[in-house]
Amino acid sequence: MVKAVVLGASGGIGQPLSLLLKASPLVDELALYDVVNTPGVAADLSHISSIAKVSGYLPADDGLKHALTGADIVVIPAGIPRKPGMTRDDLFKINAGIVQTLAKGIAEHSPKAFVLIISNPVNSTVPIAAEVLKAAGVFDPKRVFGVTTLDVVRSETFTQEFTGQKDPAQTVIPVIGGHSGETIVPLFSQAKPAVTIPADRYDTLINRVQFGGDEVVKAKDGAGSATLSMAYAGFRFAQSVIKAAKGEKGIVEPTFIYLPGVEGGDAIRKQTGVDFFSVPVELGTSGAEKAIDILGVVTDQEKKLIDTAIQGLKGNIEKGIDFVKNPPAK
Repeated sequence: MVKAVVLGASGGIGQPLSLLLKASPLVDELALYDVVNTPGVAADLSHISSIAKVSGYLPADDGLKHALTGADIVVIPAGIPRKPGMTRDDLFKINAGIVQTLAKGIAEHSPKAFVLIISNPVNSTVPIAAEVLKAAGVFDPKRVFGVTTLDVVRSETFTQEFTGQKDPAQTVIPVIGGHSGETIVPLFSQAKPAVTIPADRYDTLINRVQFGGDEVVKAKDGAGSATLSMAYAGFRFAQSVIKAAKGEKGIVEPTFIYLPGVEGGDAIRKQTGVDFFSVPVELGTSGAEKAIDILGVVTDQEKKLIDTAIQGLKGNIEKGIDFVKNPPAK
């Protein structure tokens, strides 16, 4: 039996993500939580002829407690979306507070669940969740993940013209670093099967992966951000976590984790100088079982990108930790 919970289930990412989880044969129970509209979203999804039983909760009547109790996996897309001209930094104060509140709920009601954080800015919200769980004495680094899969999905999609693959997902491209702008580092040199990127296209391709979110915000003319592709990416990662938890072997996904708490993470931490970093992670029954160090085989171009990413990440991570330790005045 697998109980999946979506916190922020009524939003632009939450609804399609909930639909994908409802349709999945891996999920037996699906609990939805949000500040508005959740009973309606749950009622709508409950008419779909698939395995999962669906329930929807609002903050009233201990809704968060009821949603989280007994959870095996919690996916958090909660927060406000980016609007035109808004940086991920602008999102920070609002979304940081939301994630902090939800992490407190997880610490209290489902401390053993796998926690998948989509809420932006991931580079800061994952450290926030970690600090909240640490303070409650229930932090397990193997069970807390920042979802960076959209960067992987974009890398696969945008390189299709060079791979000739009918199905772009058949090309495995590790993406490391973080999950915003220049902290995102696609390692095209390590693609399997190998991909040759023309030299005159390399910088443009890197930029497109790093700032793909802006492309969607612009195309939607201010009416939204990357919601459908993010829901797909969040579901793809959640599916991998569930399959690994059920005992399937050989599942490796890049994800933003707390390095010191995962096997192999200390070596990566020494090289990067940061506690949180996205690397390919071998998933298993306990969550993040092994961080795979691929930093030693990068190209000179990629090394420069990684150095830039680390500088950005240091500030993002500190900002998240500081938000919890020194709360902003209300």
